[in-house]
Amino acid sequence: MHVAIAGNIGAGKTTLTNLLAKHYRWESQLEDVVDNPYLDDFYNQMERWSFNLQVYFLNSRFRQVAQIRESGKDIIQDRTIYEDAHIFAPNLHAMGLMTNRDFENYKSLFDLMESFVQGPDLLIYLRSSISNLVSQIHKRGRDYENSISIDYLSRLNERYEAWIHGYNKGNLLIIDVDNLDFVANPEDLGSIINRIDAEINGLF
Repeated sequence: MHVAIAGNIGAGKTTLTNLLAKHYRWESQLEDVVDNPYLDDFYNQMERWSFNLQVYFLNSRFRQVAQIRESGKDIIQDRTIYEDAHIFAPNLHAMGLMTNRDFENYKSLFDLMESFVQGPDLLIYLRSSISNLVSQIHKRGRDYENSISIDYLSRLNERYEAWIHGYNKGNLLIIDVDNLDFVANPEDLGSIINRIDAEINGLF
C-alpha cells in the first residue's frame, strides 16, 4: 500500500503524514527539508538556484518511489514526484525564475523517470485557502520561508487545483483543511481517517 499526501506549502502534509503513519502503523517517507543543501540558497536567490533545487527534489522523490515499490511495505509519503513536475518547476519557469533551457532539460528528465514509476494507490490532496497557508507558515516559523510571497502561494494554489482536476494516476481523496484542526481536535482527525478507510476498503 502506497499512500501519498499532496498540497501547497503550509497545508499540513507532514503533520498529517505523521499522524496517519502512527494510526495505521505505516512507515512514513518525509520530504527532505533539513538536509536539503539548496533550500536556503533558493529562497535567497531563486533564479540562480531553481534548477538545482528542482533536480535535487526530483532525484530524492524518484529514489523514494523506487524504494517504496521495492520494500513491499505499507508506506505513506509526504509530497509526490508529480508536484515538482506539474506545479513547482512550471511555476518557476512561468515566473522567469528558470530558463527555457533548464526547464526543457528538467521536463525531459521527469518524463524519463515517470516511465519507471507508478502512482500511489491513494493520493490525499489537502486543499487550503491562501490565508490558511500563510497562517500555518508563520506558525511553524521556518526562517527560509519568511520570504514566501502571497503571490507565489497563489500561483502554486492555481497549479495545484489544475493538476488535481486532471489527476488520473489512481484513487484520489480531496480534504478541505481550512476548517479542520486534525492536531488539536481528535474528531477532525477521526473524520479524515473514516474517509481514508472508505477509500482503502474500496481498493481491495
